[in-house]
Amino acid sequence: MVSKKVKSILARDKKVFLTTTRVPYPFIVDKGDGDFAYDVDGKKYIDFTAFVSIYNLGVNANAEIRNAMKRQMDKIMHVAFTDNYALLPVEFAEELLKFMPKGFGKMFLSNSGTEANEAAIKFSKLFTKRQYLLGYYNAFHGRTAGSLSLTSSKLVQRRQFGPFFNAFHVPFPYCYRCPFNQKPGECGFACLDFMKNYTLGKEVPGEEVSAMLIEPIQGEGGYIVPPNDYFKELRKIADDYGFLLIDDEIQAGYMRTGKFLALDNFGVQADIYTMAKAIGAGLPLGVTITKSSLGDIPAGSHATTFGGNLVSVAGALEALKFIERNKEKLHDEIMKKGAFIKKRLNEIAKDNALIGDIRGIGMMIGVELVKDQKSKEPAIKEREKVLNYAFEKGLLLLPAGTSTIRIIPPFTISMESLEKGLDILDDAIKVASKG
Repeated sequence: MVSKKVKSILARDKKVFLTTTRVPYPFIVDKGDGDFAYDVDGKKYIDFTAFVSIYNLGVNANAEIRNAMKRQMDKIMHVAFTDNYALLPVEFAEELLKFMPKGFGKMFLSNSGTEANEAAIKFSKLFTKRQYLLGYYNAFHGRTAGSLSLTSSKLVQRRQFGPFFNAFHVPFPYCYRCPFNQKPGECGFACLDFMKNYTLGKEVPGEEVSAMLIEPIQGEGGYIVPPNDYFKELRKIADDYGFLLIDDEIQAGYMRTGKFLALDNFGVQADIYTMAKAIGAGLPLGVTITKSSLGDIPAGSHATTFGGNLVSVAGALEALKFIERNKEKLHDEIMKKGAFIKKRLNEIAKDNALIGDIRGIGMMIGVELVKDQKSKEPAIKEREKVLNYAFEKGLLLLPAGTSTIRIIPPFTISMESLEKGLDILDDAIKVASKG
């Protein structure tokens, strides 16, 4: 039952804001702490969203992180870091580089994931003196003009916004729904053969490509995990043609898969990394990190007013220090909880044909719902029923792809909350499967 208070706020919201992407249930958040978020009526919800993987260390971060932000607010909040100098961003950059592969030493600070990707795209053109870009179907890298050129998750995100940058898309290894109708493990990476033979063989010269933008695990596209050796083969292609790999770690990174960089799960390094979401610990922050050997950019070629905002950086630095102190423990907890989630989901799937596929690494897990196991017809309406039922019972979930549910709780979630949340999800799937 939606309260009068919620109905009133929703009506006021609709009057003053342009439509954006919203969850299918009427959640109006008031506060949050740890495992839980609370709405304006005071109802408590178990959070399986980390507010789109922002609150990896608990809803509303932790007291240490918040206190670091408060202390900085009392000193000075903003210094226009791309014009003036400040110590705190330098300390943050030095700390972040400890988590990066050897040979990375330059970065740019912005305000969001799409800005981090915009910067990476521009830098790749400066570094290579090339103009074309490669990306994936089903990818999501942001909605501003440059990053949108590579985004191809949903048509609504691109309709009427062209013309776009000179970008070409290739199939991602979505093995559950292979575009080449091959069985997993038997295709010899047909998607890469298509890229070499058709995209780079007939459409765009590989030696004129500046960079390819990748997600180690496709996020918005449906939490799609590629085969283990896929990125190793892609790295060879990039090296053969001399174009850069830009790794979008915005959702999959920051320990979400148990490793600080999700791409590390595949034994490959990129040339440029982008991060946002969780790295700001709840405040806006985007980071673009480049390999030192690529060099520098000309002064004035790229800048931003609020990038490196000191309050955001203060919280981000405190969060990085927390991760550095607890990295091994966090890794173990993430892998343990991720394995528990998968085990429970597989048990649920035994009794419910609505679950077509369960996939993910660490605590980045997708559950794809289908109407039929053989045809794999996406269960779109059923997914909405699951999300709404879970919400009514006190669990927050998010969709991804066409009919996937993403499970991305804070790393710090208790086993008790995890079990309760999965119980609610189990019930929700049972109810949705009955029609």
